[in-house]
Amino acid sequence: MAKLNIPRKLISEDSHIKSPQISGFGKRIHRSFKKYRIVSGYVCEYEETEEICSSAAMPFRSKKKKKKSTEKNCSAVAPPSLRSKEKKAFKKKPLIHTHEGAEACKISPEQQLRRSVMSCLLWENEFYEEGEAIADRIASLIPRVEPRKVSGIAAEARTKMKLRHIPLFLSREMARHPSHKKLVAETLKSVIQRPDELTEFLAIYWKDRKESLSAQVKKGLAGAFPKFDEYQLAKYNRNGRIRLRDVLFLCHAKPGNKEQDALWKHLINDELAVPDTWEVALSGNNGISKKEKWERLLKEKRLGAMALLRNLRNMKKADADESLIIQALQDIKPTRVLPFRFIAAARYAPQWEPYLEEGMMKCLSAQKKLPGKTILLVDVSGSMNCQLSSRSDMLRIDAACGLAILVREICEQVEIFSFSNSVVQIPPRRGFALRDAVVSSQPMCGTYLGKAVSEVEDRVRGFNRLIVLTDEQSHDPVPAPRTRKSYLINLASYRNGVGYGAWTHIDGWSEAVIDYIRETEKSKI
Repeated sequence: MAKLNIPRKLISEDSHIKSPQISGFGKRIHRSFKKYRIVSGYVCEYEETEEICSSAAMPFRSKKKKKKSTEKNCSAVAPPSLRSKEKKAFKKKPLIHTHEGAEACKISPEQQLRRSVMSCLLWENEFYEEGEAIADRIASLIPRVEPRKVSGIAAEARTKMKLRHIPLFLSREMARHPSHKKLVAETLKSVIQRPDELTEFLAIYWKDRKESLSAQVKKGLAGAFPKFDEYQLAKYNRNGRIRLRDVLFLCHAKPGNKEQDALWKHLINDELAVPDTWEVALSGNNGISKKEKWERLLKEKRLGAMALLRNLRNMKKADADESLIIQALQDIKPTRVLPFRFIAAARYAPQWEPYLEEGMMKCLSAQKKLPGKTILLVDVSGSMNCQLSSRSDMLRIDAACGLAILVREICEQVEIFSFSNSVVQIPPRRGFALRDAVVSSQPMCGTYLGKAVSEVEDRVRGFNRLIVLTDEQSHDPVPAPRTRKSYLINLASYRNGVGYGAWTHIDGWSEAVIDYIRETEKSKI
């Protein structure tokens, strides 16, 4: 069969190419057409002729006469799987894939926005995609999603996922679109929860070029300002390109009472009371060594749980009294501190792992249990071994292990597996021992998620729930799960994923994803 060099856009039952051949004499002229149609999955050429009367008095066209298509002019351009639907063969949308090649799910713009936002550290590169590309995709999705839903996603990212910069970015992009800008003030007021976010928003707003603030932006910033007292304003009143008083001047916030008016005058005149914080205590150049400063803060119990965990490396570097550090770790209060924070601290100060683990388990002890038997499947592929941000040593696998430790503690019964090229069952360990077992379980290679799901469902009998922790970049097709309580938790911001349809898809890696599982199952009872 001769192969035809025909553009795809011409291949339809209506497409045709006019031939220059004209024959006949007198009043009758025969004009021929070459046309193409799909027959049993092949594009076939056939010829039509029409008769045209050349009489100036009464022109007419006769009925068209079709010739049968000839097999020699056919070429196989449509795949056999599409032959049963010839007319739709070339109208079908192209398939989308994960970065490792599996066919991905087609999802709505709202779902695309959610998966790109809930794990996004703004402008930070991920394993497969650059941070700028992710931010550009988020910006392009915003006008395609209903304004109220964009605002809700921004609020959820800030309040539940504890993300600071991406909600500000969403607010800034909403201000660009007439359909969305009416909600900018409301969104800004809800997502700004620290004074420094006022200045950070302006830095994002002016990233491309400096321009006037829109009325809604001014209203949102003015609405957020009254949230903060003197201590908070003084704590975050830093010398930078944009200062808090600059924001106050630009948004024209109105004080609600005399006390607030006096406070803002102190801010404008740099007369705020010096805050009694550990940052101020450490920054003073008063001849006192860092070692002495840290020890005083530890003795006075001036460090909260997050400040303590984040500064272990600095205390170690300053050679602070180890007994004071251990006592502070033992006194840590059971707050909602994520396990991966303890994992990060242990990376910097491994000698204090036993005390970090004790504090971590104390924080997890108040969690409510998920009833029944759970399969936990953890992705340990190569793409999970990348940094969460350029300023952190934390890896995506650390976030996965933090959630795995959390799931291990809140499930009545659980069997844990890792997957990459193969599936490996993890011994029933807890805490940092579970982290070590997951990370060292197998080489970090491909992402054969489909194979892993099928294998664990075959191996484990009588399970009630399946939870998968992954970046979704599967190499093979992923089947529908066998139980309706099946959750795929997406830990990255990549464009395409596989965990939709019969799966309950959850984006993000804060403790809020476990809360979502609880609420979902509660609503199904």
